[in-house]
Amino acid sequence: MTEGMAETMRVLRPAPQIRAFYDGRIAGRRLHGPQDNWLDDGGYTLGTCSYALVDRGDALVYDTHMSLDHARAIRDVLEREGVSRIRVVLSHHHLDHIAGNAVFEDCEIWANAATAAEMAANREAAEQADPPISPVVMPSHVFDRDHTLTVGGLKVELKSYDIHSRDGLVLWLPDSRTLLAGDTLEDTVTYVAEPDRLGEHLAELDRMCALKPHFVLPNHGDPEVIAAGGFGIGLIGDTARYVRLLLSCLADPALAALELDALMDQHLKAMEVRYHPAYAPIHRRNVEAVLQTADA
Repeated sequence: MTEGMAETMRVLRPAPQIRAFYDGRIAGRRLHGPQDNWLDDGGYTLGTCSYALVDRGDALVYDTHMSLDHARAIRDVLEREGVSRIRVVLSHHHLDHIAGNAVFEDCEIWANAATAAEMAANREAAEQADPPISPVVMPSHVFDRDHTLTVGGLKVELKSYDIHSRDGLVLWLPDSRTLLAGDTLEDTVTYVAEPDRLGEHLAELDRMCALKPHFVLPNHGDPEVIAAGGFGIGLIGDTARYVRLLLSCLADPALAALELDALMDQHLKAMEVRYHPAYAPIHRRNVEAVLQTADA
C-alpha cells in the first residue's frame, strides 16, 4: 500500500465511516533529513493525520498530508475500498496539510477564501521550501466561511474558525457530533502560528465549545487516542487553558521559564492530552513568540 516517504503510515478507523491516515511520532526517525525542515519538525515528529469520510462509494479527504507519497497511499486505500468519487477539503494553508494536493488535482479541492488567499500569497515560498512543494495545486472550489456538503448519506458542515491560523476550517458531523479539528486543536499543545492574535483564538475556542462535540479528531495527536475514537470536548478546554497560560507568561517570568513537562505537572494536571516530547521545543518556541509580542 505505502511507498517511499509513506512507508510508516498506518490506517486507523476511529469510526465506521472515518479513515485516519497517520504517520510519525516514531522515536529516532525523520523522513526528510537532520536539518530543520517543515516536514520533519512541523509534521512527522509531531505525528500527522489526514482523514477521509467514506460512505456509499463517496469520499471526502480532509487534507492531503505531508508528501505526494502520502497522498498516493491515501488515494490507493480509498480506491481499493471501492470509492468512485473523491473530493478534498483543506483545513488551512500550512504546508503539511497541502503537500499532496497534486495527487488529487483531478478532484474537487475545497477551501475557504482565506485559505485560498494564503496559498496564493505564499505560493512562491512553498515552491522554494525545504522540501519544496512543486507544483502548488490551488483549490478549485472556494467559499466564504461556512458550507455544507453531503458524502454519501453523511451531512458534513465546513465551518471556519480563527484558531491557530486565521484560515482554520473544521469538519462538523452533526449526526454523530464528531469534530474533525485540523490544527485548531492539538495534542500535546497548540502550535502558535499567530502570537499576536491569541485573544481572538480564545474567543473562537469558546465559540467552538458551543458545538458540544462528543468526539474530537485533531490532525496532530496521539494515535492510540485517535484509533479509539478520538478526544472529547475537553481538548477544547485544554487548548484554551494553555493559551491563557501563554498570555500569563507576559507578566510572569517564572511561568515563562517552565519547560512543557513542568508546566503540565504544575498547571495542567487535568488535561486530556498526553505529553509528547516533540512538543517540548514547540512550547519553548510558543513562549518566545508570545514574549516577543510585548516588544512589538
